[in-house]
Parts: sequence; structure tokens; C-alpha cells
Amino acid sequence: MPKSNTSTDRRKARIRRTIAANANGRPRLSVFRSSKQIYAQVIDDEQGRTVAAASTIEKAFREQLKTGATVEAARLIGKELAERAKKAGVGKVVFDRGGYMYHGRVKALAEGAREGGLEF
Repeated sequence: MPKSNTSTDRRKARIRRTIAANANGRPRLSVFRSSKQIYAQVIDDEQGRTVAAASTIEKAFREQLKTGATVEAARLIGKELAERAKKAGVGKVVFDRGGYMYHGRVKALAEGAREGGLEF
């Protein structure tokens, strides 16, 4: 089966290549944004494992938030992810916006992670 070659896939690959070249061994903070939720995880690409993750579909956040598709929800997820990453011993990451423009919910998640103590 041939690989998908959509413009979105090409953009993601281009961004991922740049991040890998500049990572210097730091884990990657990856963001996925759907129309109703937002997900983020800190991935150690050298070991191939997820170090920390947070999303608006977790029970604690579903009870706390009206919807997962807001800037406030994204900021909260960023702070929570930073807290979990700190517990796992990660302080510096590279930000992988996943092909999304750096504004709105993606920007709010990044700012929340910075407020939580992650450096990138």
C-alpha cells in the first residue's frame, strides 16, 4: 500500500524533520487538535516511548470543562502536561505543533506548558 502524500502529511514530515535536526536529544512535545478535543504528549524519540500525556478526554477534565475545544481548555492541558513531565524528570523539550498554525489552541497549550515549567 503506498504511503499517503497529502499536503498535511508533507507539512508534518517537514516539521518533524526540522525538529529532529534541532532536538539535541530533547524529548518532543507533540500536539494533536481535533474539532472537539486537544491532546498533547511528551515523546522520547530515542527510546520510542511516551514520557507524559494529557488530553481533554480524561475524566477529571471532562467534569471540569464544558468542552475541550476552547483556548482555556488547551491552556489547562498544557499546564497539566508540564506538571506530569516534571514528575517524569523532563524539563526541556522541543515543540511539535503537528502541522497546525501556531495560534489559538495550539499557542495556548504551548503557553500553558511554559507556565507549568517546561522550557522550549
